[in-house]
Amino acid sequence: MFTYTEFSIKHLTNRFLLDLLYPSIYLQNKMRNILFLILIGSISVQAQSTTRWYKGNTHTHTLWSDGDDFPELVVDWYKSRDYDFLALSDHNTLADKEFWKEVPEHPFRQQRFRDYLKKYGEDWVDYKTDSAGKISVRLKTLKEFRPLFEEKEKFLLIQAEEVSDKFGDKPIHMNAVNVKELLHPMGGNSVMEVMQNNLDAMYEQRQRTGQPMFTHVNHPNFIWAIKADDMRGLRGERFFEVYNGHPLVHNYGDSTTFGMDELWDDLLVSYLTDNKPPLYGLATDDSHNYLESKVGLSNPGRGWIMVKAAELTPEALIGAMESGDFYATTGVLLSDVKTSQETLSVVIDTKPETNYTIQFWGGRVKGKENQERVRVLLKEVKGTSASYKLNPDDLYVRAKILSDTPQKNPYQEGDVETAWTQPLVRK
Repeated sequence: MFTYTEFSIKHLTNRFLLDLLYPSIYLQNKMRNILFLILIGSISVQAQSTTRWYKGNTHTHTLWSDGDDFPELVVDWYKSRDYDFLALSDHNTLADKEFWKEVPEHPFRQQRFRDYLKKYGEDWVDYKTDSAGKISVRLKTLKEFRPLFEEKEKFLLIQAEEVSDKFGDKPIHMNAVNVKELLHPMGGNSVMEVMQNNLDAMYEQRQRTGQPMFTHVNHPNFIWAIKADDMRGLRGERFFEVYNGHPLVHNYGDSTTFGMDELWDDLLVSYLTDNKPPLYGLATDDSHNYLESKVGLSNPGRGWIMVKAAELTPEALIGAMESGDFYATTGVLLSDVKTSQETLSVVIDTKPETNYTIQFWGGRVKGKENQERVRVLLKEVKGTSASYKLNPDDLYVRAKILSDTPQKNPYQEGDVETAWTQPLVRK
């Protein structure tokens, strides 16, 4: 029987409580959600002064699939720019086997091989040249290169996979983060069923192995594959990409399809009115291109998350994320995010000569019979800190913070640095 967890179990040691937190996907009911609300309130003690912010990216590609750089050089890029953790998430593969990659003849790629060889040396780089002069390199496994980079409380590598499935001609991609074993695409008879089957497979592995892991839905608007209706009926989905740095993902939607902000609010209202846990939003790079940086390429450094956790371990990071103790950003940093039972407060870590707008977005349901889901801009403040207290008819509130600083190497020309907090839900 497939199961899923509804929030962090980091601080739970009692087996009875653990069983409550892993209800069957197919046995969701109001009582389990009441238990969820009671328990999450009682164990929110992890948000103490011992926590700190950790910067990371959960969607990263290398030569193990369709990225254009060696994994060591990709990891070095992130670590050298003060990231604390990085999930390598190549398509339908884990970096745990022997795999040789031919170096393309393009000058950029040939030069990158020479850079790689110079940086790590003949003793590290395994390569061969065939009779035609073509060079192939054995890519190092995660187990091999992990010791080069990991440092306790300084940098962590997380094994992940972009489970890349499809329904017809629609690509359906979901990142499984901190997986222990390869997850194979499960398929299905609809877009929603494909997502649900892959989500269930991740939860099955999580429960069977005891290893904490989570899934996020990637770039719903990539080739316009995933619609709001496809995600509304999902059971156990807790995360999606509110921002993805790939140039082809249509973050802002069009005249007939939600952008990611609108989609988030639509799904939040739907999930909460159906007594499901809230959906959380991530910003990710979905980086593929490391040899050249410009708009139109899928470059690193565009979107990331800041997680408030007690320590730099997969268990602590995932536990904090499942409790909503993180925010997504493309450049705006927050010095504090506070929540009470009814109030969300944010304080910006300001940059000189930068102006900020703090928007509080929420959702409501209007009408007793034909209920209408309504997305509402609850409050807008020009400044560096602001709070919003939930009104009786608010289902939740989340903050979106916009600066007037243009984003460097943006997803789209004209983008400004932005951040998104997770929703505070009315208890």
